[in-house]
Amino acid sequence: MKWFPAALLVLALSACDTTGPAPAPADRDGEDKAGRMTIYTGGTIYTGLEDPKTVEAVLVNEAGRIVGTAPPLSQDWSEGEVALIDLDGAVMFPGFTDSHAHLLGIGQRELSLDLTGTASIEQLVARIEKEAEGLGDDAMIVGRGWIETGWPEGRMPTAADLDTAIGDRIVILQRADGHALVASSAALEAAGIGSDTPDVPGGKIERDADGNATGIIIDAAMQPIWALVAKPSEEEIRRAYAEGANVYASRGWTGLHNMSVPRDHAALMADLDDQRKLPVRIYNAFNENGFDIASGRSFETDTITNRAVKLYMDGALGSRGALLIEPYADRPDTSGLALLEPDGLQRLMMKADEQEVQLAIHAIGDLANQRILDTYEALGYGADKRWRVEHTQIVNPADIPRIAELGLIASMQPSHAIGDLKFAPDRLGYDRLDGAYAWQALLDAGAVIAGGSDAPVEVGSPLIEFYAAVARKDLDGEAGEGWHPEQALSREDALALFTSSAAFAAFQEDTLGTIEAGKIADFTVFDRDLMTVPEEEILLAKPVMTVVQGEIVWQASE
Repeated sequence: MKWFPAALLVLALSACDTTGPAPAPADRDGEDKAGRMTIYTGGTIYTGLEDPKTVEAVLVNEAGRIVGTAPPLSQDWSEGEVALIDLDGAVMFPGFTDSHAHLLGIGQRELSLDLTGTASIEQLVARIEKEAEGLGDDAMIVGRGWIETGWPEGRMPTAADLDTAIGDRIVILQRADGHALVASSAALEAAGIGSDTPDVPGGKIERDADGNATGIIIDAAMQPIWALVAKPSEEEIRRAYAEGANVYASRGWTGLHNMSVPRDHAALMADLDDQRKLPVRIYNAFNENGFDIASGRSFETDTITNRAVKLYMDGALGSRGALLIEPYADRPDTSGLALLEPDGLQRLMMKADEQEVQLAIHAIGDLANQRILDTYEALGYGADKRWRVEHTQIVNPADIPRIAELGLIASMQPSHAIGDLKFAPDRLGYDRLDGAYAWQALLDAGAVIAGGSDAPVEVGSPLIEFYAAVARKDLDGEAGEGWHPEQALSREDALALFTSSAAFAAFQEDTLGTIEAGKIADFTVFDRDLMTVPEEEILLAKPVMTVVQGEIVWQASE
């Protein structure tokens, strides 16, 4: 550590533009320490602004606010009373925020059977067999994270596949997108699902040619299966939240927009934050029964904001639950699932308007997206609401400019494109890909895009998401027909997805999203320059430091 003398500090501050949001809040211990300063320097520092794009140093007070940057401040550092953080050649950015993630699920993935990366049905079965070793005969196996994209078998797993490995054991394995699962025959029987079980509204039981359930259960039809799983204890929930938050800090995320939060978790999360077990900033969007929490802004802390509610229009593309205007190309008998009809959407929009609650509405298919636009427009709402369309994946090209005109925010996950585009041509045909994952078209139309990952559906890495946005290629550097490379983003636009646009989507642009005087000191530091390295090197970058409200909440070991 080096130090900056108090006398020089006073002179430097007199030259600094300190206009901006004020006053600074007390730090996370509640103490007023605004008189002391920390300086971050010794590496490239991107501000997220057009001018200046980079600075050489940032001054932060102990209330966690940015006091100024150099230039224009003096850099005549010497021994004194201000701590110096030497970046040692690393590259600092405004804090990266994951604008769509599920914190509880991220933690649960770390603490349970994680099937991410499973490469085939054969490998899936082998992993289940290994998991069963040493378990009692009646022990249930629950896991998540599989996705059949690229599997040599060319299909989803079935109950019969699981039965060959585990016999009569109850096994429940959730697909990565969370909108489908595969259950063993024992699980189907225990849940009362058979050949004569009807589909429920918003759900589907996949069946073979004889009408028997295959084991693949989609969206609302999953409820009887999940009812077999014991509800996690409060201690398990707390542990999962803390684990997820720590994992995210270690990846370089300074915050996340936390989707589909159970209403009764609001107080629990506030308590965890009070215990300093949640090192990242959290913006919560509650389940539909959490309107009162969001409306009353209840259980907020200096790093937890509660003002949104999450709704679901449809399911996922991979499991053919996304609601389409025209039938699926590879299953003409279905156009997907409507989880919320237009009249119900209108009622909830009016409720949110009355209670001043932000809505975050899941919509993947083009019809689901279109219904949001039609209802929003019919109600006469405008951009001031900053309501969000979560995913905005498949959009009728004619509806793209409407998103911008109506002021809706497109909350999108770049990694979805580089995964889904491996099977999207089969689901949609090539013509409908013109409006699929259309990042550049949306920006050209004037829409705001907030970038996220949808973890634990995806890995939840800021590096993967940034790479996907600028490369629009898979993690091996490959792209297929219909991937529309013209929809890839510039690095400046990609950075904005996870910084300034993420802040705007959470009504936090006055305090977060860029590095400038008056804003909160949330910083992400990587070991290389994401703005200049060859695109294939982006995935090789490593987090170095994560700073939230002026506090180093994670740092790479030496």
